[in-house]
Formats: sequence, C-alpha cells, structure tokens
Amino acid sequence: MMLRILNRTSRLVAPGVRAFSSEAAGQQKALVITEVDDKTGYATVTLNRPPVNSLNLELLTAISETLDDLQNNKSRGMILTSSSNTVFSAGLDIMEMYKPNQDRLREFWSTLQDVWFKLYGSPFATVAAINGHAPAGGCLLSLCCEYRIMCPNYTIGLNETQLGIVAPTWFQASLRNTISRRESELALTLGKMYTTEEALKVGMIDEIAESKEKALERATNFLNLFRKISPVARAMTKQALRSKDIVELEDNRTQDIDLFVYAVNQPMVQKGLEVYLENLKKKAAQK
Repeated sequence: MMLRILNRTSRLVAPGVRAFSSEAAGQQKALVITEVDDKTGYATVTLNRPPVNSLNLELLTAISETLDDLQNNKSRGMILTSSSNTVFSAGLDIMEMYKPNQDRLREFWSTLQDVWFKLYGSPFATVAAINGHAPAGGCLLSLCCEYRIMCPNYTIGLNETQLGIVAPTWFQASLRNTISRRESELALTLGKMYTTEEALKVGMIDEIAESKEKALERATNFLNLFRKISPVARAMTKQALRSKDIVELEDNRTQDIDLFVYAVNQPMVQKGLEVYLENLKKKAAQK
C-alpha cells in the first residue's frame, strides 16, 4: 500500500507554477474554466456546464483532464467552485443512465472513477467553495476535497436512496472520511440533504461564507496554511490517510463498473429514472 503512495507522489517536484490552457476539445474547454494565480500557484477551477453542472461524460472528462494539468503544472493548491449562482453541481446527469448506450455508460462510470481517484488522492491541497446546492455527485466532488466552505441557504448530501439508487462504496468512504460513521449511516440510508447550517454542525463542511467571493477568499486562506509545509510530505501524509479507500477501488474497479452497468439496466431502475425525468418536465412546464 505504501509503495503505491510513493509511486503516486514521486511525480511531485519543487513548487512553481505557470498559467496553462487545456488541451481538451473546444467544447470541453468551456466546461471547466481554470484560472491560475501566478503569485500563489493556486488554481481556481470553475464548473461551467449550465444550468446546473450536471456531470455528463464530457464534463467529467474535462474535470479529469484539468486535474492532470494541475498536477503536471505543479499546482500548490486548487479551489473548486461553480459558475452557477444557485447550484454547485446537481450530480450525475440522468440522461447518461436513461436508456443508455452501453459502451458510453461504461466509459461514463470509468471516467467518474478517474475523477474520484485524481481528486480524492490529489497531491496538491484542495478546497471546495460550494456556492450552490450540491446533491449526490455534487456532494461527492466536495467530499473529495480536503476543506469545504459553503454559502448559506443551500443543501448538500448523498441523496441516492431517495432516487432508489445505492451509493457506491467509494461514495460512502468519502463521506465516512468527512463525518462520523454513525452520522454517515443515517445520512446514506435516509438519503438526507443537509442545509448549510446542518452540514456545518455535523462536520460535512468546515465554514460558512456569506458570498462566493468570501468563500474564495477563505479558501485561499486555507491553502495558505501549507505555504511553509513540504508539498511532498503533505501529499504523502494525505494519501496515506486516504490510501485504504483508493486501493479498495483500484482492486475492484472493473467489478464496480460491471455492478453499476447491471444496476442501471434493471427495469425498475429505468422506470424510476423515467418517472424522475417526467417530474422534471412537469416542474419546468409550470415555471
């Protein structure tokens, strides 16, 4: 296990960053906006798939490539936020799972795994500036970060059971790494969505900021705590703490994809997704 950690961390070098542009296709460039502060070496990564940053294959690919760029460009820290005024990320795009193309479905889940590996185990420090609602996959992205700052009057949680879906073990591990095991059990089985204040109380978030601007400012303050800490020592310590969860998915990755594909294709799940989509259409028509 420690050897795997050393292999990951061996790519780290002394601090120093530069601005960079994504090599992704033109469409993907717009899905994730990355701004690097040359003075601090911190990157602000903004999810930019209106209206609610639903995580489809293309957005996940863009996130994955951005995380690669940050590591290759020796980032000292990352702040993850959203271009939306009300939603951090609405979670996985239902259309990826409803009547899916089977090859794309497997690629979709594999890419989500990639994003989790790279974000949960990133060598650089990470903060989520949660400036909107963060259900399901949106919550997962924030849990992968080391610190979470949330604006008031929003909700956050892994609410999969409310949709008749089981949160994968690595989703569960991300939550257990953040809040108590007992609270995690209640949250996951109930599919509970926490208000900003409730999330702070149970430890799902670390701070409340009255605006996105304040959240970004406080995120920078958190990253500044590591300015005098060896980036290699910091990364190895973080990855050692999280290695059990990472290795478990690495060893069962194909099985996890197979299980997801099997579950999604069940008639009951497809019917549930159809009902959910119909409800969304009705709500949209009423506006």
